[in-house]
Amino acid sequence: MSAPLSKPLIGFSGRRGRAESVGAPRGFHDAPLDIYMSEYTTSVIRAGGMPVNLPMDADASELVDYLDAVVLSGGEDVDPRRYGEAPGPHTGWIDPQRDAFEIALIEAGIARGIPVLGICRGQQLINVALGGSLVQHLVIGEGESHASYAYPRAQRVHPVALEAGSTAAELYGDTVMVNSYHHQAVGRLAPGLQVTGRAPDGVIEAIEHESAAVLGVQWHPEVFGGDPLFDWLVQAAQNAQNTRQKAAA
Repeated sequence: MSAPLSKPLIGFSGRRGRAESVGAPRGFHDAPLDIYMSEYTTSVIRAGGMPVNLPMDADASELVDYLDAVVLSGGEDVDPRRYGEAPGPHTGWIDPQRDAFEIALIEAGIARGIPVLGICRGQQLINVALGGSLVQHLVIGEGESHASYAYPRAQRVHPVALEAGSTAAELYGDTVMVNSYHHQAVGRLAPGLQVTGRAPDGVIEAIEHESAAVLGVQWHPEVFGGDPLFDWLVQAAQNAQNTRQKAAA
């Protein structure tokens, strides 16, 4: 009798800050702090997976050896020098260490054959890691309101049309209403990726890999509670775990 499968282990990237931001005592204000948004992990728990937060000081390839899937969370702007451009007047905070760590996660995850999910910044970084570029700044007042920071996080502010036959369309149907908290977007598409979702103004909102279980979305599905994207993630991670265990048997 084969051993029962354990819950798939799904790793989440975070961001680095200072302990001052969470009210640490004065002597610890400058202490480095790794920050992970709990809505990502609770979404995976709800879908049946086992989340683990990934410290960016660790070796990404060694971490991925233990994982069944990787999630790249939202956060700072990707360094434009990663896609051959200079930072512009609208470039926000950049964390080169995070960029390097998460690109290594993407590369290791694809090489290992496990699912990789990118959310907001995570989608953008997948494109950059595989050779694409970004639109550095979406002009306010042109097209959709993509930087809808004044709305509640779960406010769905514009539709996304999804490509028939894509994983995204299988999960959501032809169209999905999404929230929107970004001022950058996927620009030149990387080799091997396909656009599977666009906003009415043409901004790329979803991408998928042609041959790997790699998916990116520009919106934040983790805030909705029970979003089907996390069901897909956990099932794909379970499939990867099952395949690996059969190969090792």
